[in-house]
Amino acid sequence: MAKAQLDEIDLELLAILTRDAETTNKALAHRLGLAESTCAHRVRALRERGVIRDTRIRVDGTALGFPLQAIIKVRLANHTGAKVTALFDALAGVPRVLQVFHVAGVDDFLLHVAVEDATALRDIVLEHITVHPVVRGTETQLVFELRDGPGVLPR
Repeated sequence: MAKAQLDEIDLELLAILTRDAETTNKALAHRLGLAESTCAHRVRALRERGVIRDTRIRVDGTALGFPLQAIIKVRLANHTGAKVTALFDALAGVPRVLQVFHVAGVDDFLLHVAVEDATALRDIVLEHITVHPVVRGTETQLVFELRDGPGVLPR
């Protein structure tokens, strides 16, 4: 997607929503000095243009019984387009996978996972990753702490 043409109001609206996606349309309109209908129209237009991709609730994995997070690096033996795409799709469908990154460099994929314990982490690697013939190897790194960065919009 090419860079969207956004004006200052769009950028302010996005900055507010990225900090708190539950901000009501009424509160957005008030903070930006807009009519509620104008504000609603702008948010809808940003969604339709793909600038706002989705709205999600992030849950605390520890509260749900998944306190261990890790990054699993995956290296491929060969890189044919169809095999890479098939593996990408398969990895994105593995239970407890939070995100899958297809990357350049020594590793080909990075999986961010949340699991119950070390046994569950091992099982993801053995039952869902190394079973693919295209996978040459894996390396797992435990996540001690995770913090959000400021994102792409100025704060």
